[in-house]
Amino acid sequence: MQVLLVGSDPDSITDALEAEGHTVTVADVGNRPGLEEAGVHDADVYLLTEMAQATSIAVAKDLNPDLRIVVYAEGSLPDFASRQADLIIDPNLLPPEAVAEEL
Repeated sequence: MQVLLVGSDPDSITDALEAEGHTVTVADVGNRPGLEEAGVHDADVYLLTEMAQATSIAVAKDLNPDLRIVVYAEGSLPDFASRQADLIIDPNLLPPEAVAEEL
């Protein structure tokens, strides 16, 4: 599975995803050029790790409507973004290995 991670990776979820056999690309900034450069058109999962970049979910879905949106971050997701998210997980409740296994 192709996973596009947007944001930082303080919980090392990239390592857990790769250990499960997923391919991970990273976009530090979730704007249109950054997402396209990171391969949003070919991604299966959009993994957001920073709530501050929640607006990037709408951009990603516009570029690839078939994306599965997973948020792995602390805090609250704004209403407009939560309607587009398929799964929202607090890193304090589930370790990265469990998330990677479920994807």
